[in-house]
Amino acid sequence: MEATPRDPEMLAKVQNYRKYVLIYEGLNHQIDKLIGAYGGTLGNMTPEDLEHYRTLSHQRDELFNEIRLLEQQLLADDSSSNEDKS
Repeated sequence: MEATPRDPEMLAKVQNYRKYVLIYEGLNHQIDKLIGAYGGTLGNMTPEDLEHYRTLSHQRDELFNEIRLLEQQLLADDSSSNEDKS
């Protein structure tokens, strides 16, 4: 059984982390599908699809940064809560 955080702030961070990961995976799937439609080559894309690819990639990159930030916060929160128990 999965442990759930008791701290409401930590719980919110965990929920956001999970949400961001799902959105990231969705964006990644869209990007893969778009690239696949052009045989894996960006040079074959129409200008519109290339712009769409860039937009999706930018969104994915920004989301990845948010995920990493939340990971760092959660690890820091977990470390400090473990120190409190000692």
